[in-house]
Amino acid sequence: MRVLAQRMSQSTAPARRSIEEQQRLHEAIRVIFEERVTFNRLLGMRITSFDPQDPRVGFDMRPDLVGEFNSPRLHGGVTASVLDATAGLGIMLGLGEKFAQEPADQIALRIRKVGTIDLRIDYLRVGQAQSYEARAVITRLGGRIASARMELHGSDGLMVATGAASFVTS
Repeated sequence: MRVLAQRMSQSTAPARRSIEEQQRLHEAIRVIFEERVTFNRLLGMRITSFDPQDPRVGFDMRPDLVGEFNSPRLHGGVTASVLDATAGLGIMLGLGEKFAQEPADQIALRIRKVGTIDLRIDYLRVGQAQSYEARAVITRLGGRIASARMELHGSDGLMVATGAASFVTS
């Protein structure tokens, strides 16, 4: 009986990181995403949800994001970039969950290796809203490759674009 109890205690899953350590991870991801990736900062992207099941990124429309000089339409490159970055955020948060026993510093090292290897965007309508929010769903988080689906919605309630992406994770 004692041997069985020892085996069971040895086979239990490692402890999940503490709430404080999870907050440190979220802050590290926020700093990387919103501040250190200067293109994200240039576009004004901000994380609106750290939920790994529903990661979200928001940004406000500005004149320098216009792609059509005759009307205030969101530039297609901005749309693609935001969807790509949102999927990347989802992958980062997913890695944080997959390796929930690791400290924030170790996850920060892991997410430095994340990079887009394929991106597809379907433009559904012109973006003419005051603000936008993108969301991602991770469809696969393997040992080396991860995949996601994304959507971009305007504050007017309209879906502007969808996308799919693959990422290298190691």
